[in-house]
Amino acid sequence: MDADSLHYSLELVAGSGNILNTEHRTALQTSLLILRKNYKFNRVLFWGKIMGIKEDYFIAQGRGDDELKDKKNLYSFNCMDWFLLPPATIPMIEEVSKAATGRFMGDASHVYENTILKKVGDEDEVEEELVKTTEEHRLAVTIHLIDDESSVIPRGAFIKNPHGFVQVNRCFEGLTESQAAKLDSFLHFRDPKTLKKKSLLELSELNQTIDFLDLLTDDVPKGMWSLQFENANKVLILRCLLWLGMTFYHVPMTPQHGYIYIGDGVRNLDLSFML
Repeated sequence: MDADSLHYSLELVAGSGNILNTEHRTALQTSLLILRKNYKFNRVLFWGKIMGIKEDYFIAQGRGDDELKDKKNLYSFNCMDWFLLPPATIPMIEEVSKAATGRFMGDASHVYENTILKKVGDEDEVEEELVKTTEEHRLAVTIHLIDDESSVIPRGAFIKNPHGFVQVNRCFEGLTESQAAKLDSFLHFRDPKTLKKKSLLELSELNQTIDFLDLLTDDVPKGMWSLQFENANKVLILRCLLWLGMTFYHVPMTPQHGYIYIGDGVRNLDLSFML
């Protein structure tokens, strides 16, 4: 959610239990403005909070000229002092998937270790391999995965300009109530995956300026999104059941929308049994 409307946005998602105390809200209101100036971001978002055993990680996300690709993530323990996270690479994702298990410790320097069995050559021989990773790398990978699988925007909220940059659509005035009640009015804010698999006939019916992202209705498994109206039907709330704690909100007929994640940073592997 945008730092400029943080207090208002937090009230909209309070029904999900996604709240911050007064001390953290006040600190964020000041520090995010300083963060935007120091790093020369176009926008700063309060991404959410990942809860650890010792400490909690507060996450901020800075956006540049291209809102989709020019993103940087930072973390803080006190909402005042911010530390830049490295970008999540494919080797880093593989390393974290092998080494890190369980909940976050709340210590960025904590080292995870795990011994895995690795096949040697064409024979049946195996050898043990020790894989290590730090919690800072795990944090960067977890934020990347949550963004990739559950970050949401309303259709039309962002446009792709002639230079190929994804930017905020200043003309977006919000979805109608009937549109907001349909899951196909919302898109994943990530590089498209399922869009590339559509036929030429299906692509010809899309508006390339705003329909350049994947629809939530294409997600597998079906039913991983919970759509509800709250606050006397004034606010649309979308909850992701794959990442429990991810909440998206949109006020119909206004440009107000955003998402926040407050959870333990662990994917819900029981989703298939819940549907």
